[in-house]
Amino acid sequence: MASRGGGAGAAARMDPEAAAELVRKGATLLFLDVPQRTLFGIDSQMFAVGPKFKGIKMVPPGPHFVYYCSSSRHGNEFAPTVGFFLTTHTSEVIVRKWDAQEERLIKLSEEEEIRYSEAVRRFEFDDQLGPYNLDSYGDWKQLSNYLSQSIIERLEPIGGEITIAWESSWMDKAPQSDMERRLVEQLRESKFAKKSPVQSERRGCYYTSIPASVKHKDISGGDLTALNLDKTGLLESILAKNYEGQEELLLGELQFAFIAFMMGQSLEAFMQWKTLVSLLLSCSEAPLHTRTNMFVKFIRTFYYQLKHGFQHTQDSKSGDMTNSLFLDEAWFSRDIFLYRLSKDFFTVILEAPVVDGDLLSWARKLKTLLETTFGWDLEDNAVNLIDEDDEFAPVVVDMDGSEQ
Repeated sequence: MASRGGGAGAAARMDPEAAAELVRKGATLLFLDVPQRTLFGIDSQMFAVGPKFKGIKMVPPGPHFVYYCSSSRHGNEFAPTVGFFLTTHTSEVIVRKWDAQEERLIKLSEEEEIRYSEAVRRFEFDDQLGPYNLDSYGDWKQLSNYLSQSIIERLEPIGGEITIAWESSWMDKAPQSDMERRLVEQLRESKFAKKSPVQSERRGCYYTSIPASVKHKDISGGDLTALNLDKTGLLESILAKNYEGQEELLLGELQFAFIAFMMGQSLEAFMQWKTLVSLLLSCSEAPLHTRTNMFVKFIRTFYYQLKHGFQHTQDSKSGDMTNSLFLDEAWFSRDIFLYRLSKDFFTVILEAPVVDGDLLSWARKLKTLLETTFGWDLEDNAVNLIDEDDEFAPVVVDMDGSEQ
């Protein structure tokens, strides 16, 4: 491997007995025939494939995200990223082989997989396997602690592969703000000069459908406005209908979507992440009274997502390899959906007469991150930016029932 961001160093600092134990108990991902210069990632680690690369060993049990993009002969142009989630178990061996025609990893027959797995357990590939970088495992856990095998299986597309190459018709139909239009162009034009093999349009991930607003014939205009200004009622109905009342299933989907967007560069995933973040930031009763514990978990999750994304942005400026989409300058502008929603949310939390200590602590931490990273002034109460094209802007209803 050409670059592993410190993985080999982490292994070198271990004593031989501890390293051998990890090799035995950790999972092994055997990836055969991956071309040199392919950009390859697992979780928050990314590197360029070198001549000896055959995969990764010492992978901790649990959910992971593998992603890659093939390069041109000179390594200066890349095909769209292809990624997939998997859940590893103790001492498991997972085998994939590169299909040169389709430029992607494919599964082998059961017989071949058993043969290669036995060879891995005999350490025949050991010097061609890079160690999982345990120094960055803590970062990955912060991004994936609500992910489970059942959540992955519920959300992943048929075949498991997530790639923007199969999202073209979906992108044309998706509602987009100016920032999202720039993001689409960035994905279509600047990121990938190398054309990917032609693929038939496939169905994407099975994300939960989240309505942008509450609509009900039997509710008065004033009550409907209140319901849409505070989306606690909508959150409760969605939790009951789609998540069996379990908050952590929603938080798991939030993490799935962020990872698929951040590492897998999926615009469909970005839109689902935005939808879920917008819903949660539009609640005021839930964080203060009915779902306080859930909102402590959400703000902590959201904090680490943004911290991870912008850490990658800063790393990339120093020349380190990165797979970040957060480089687009539009993320720092105050017309992004996050600015207004965050500003209103902090007002609810920080000005409440009584508030949970953990909720207050994490809200302050998130506010500081947004102010220092984005340069936002979240104290300026005179500013009220509402994008008329924003589908998540508050719905205000006249007393005759018509929406504004």
